[in-house]
Amino acid sequence: MSPKPVTIIPIARKKLSQRGVDESMVFETIQEPDQLVEGTKGRAVAQRKYFFDDTIYLLRVVYEEEDNQLTVITGYFTSQVSRYWEEQQHED
Repeated sequence: MSPKPVTIIPIARKKLSQRGVDESMVFETIQEPDQLVEGTKGRAVAQRKYFFDDTIYLLRVVYEEEDNQLTVITGYFTSQVSRYWEEQQHED
C-alpha cells in the first residue's frame, strides 16, 4: 500500500513559513513520525524530534486523515518536549 498524498492548506502554508518550519520537515514528520498522538476535533498529531544549536525541539504537525489524503492543518516547533511527548505504556 502506498502512502497517502499530503496536502498543506494555504493558511497552514502561510503559518509554517512565518514560524520558520520548512515544508520538507513537515512531510518527513508525517511520513516518518517519532510519535503519533491524538489531537482535538478528531485530528491527529505527528511528532518528530529535531536538534538545533544543541537544543531538542519537537515539530508537531496537526493533520486530518481522509480516505485518499492527509491534510495538514498547522505545524510548529516547541521546546516543551516533555509537555507534548507521551510516554509509551507497557503492558505486561
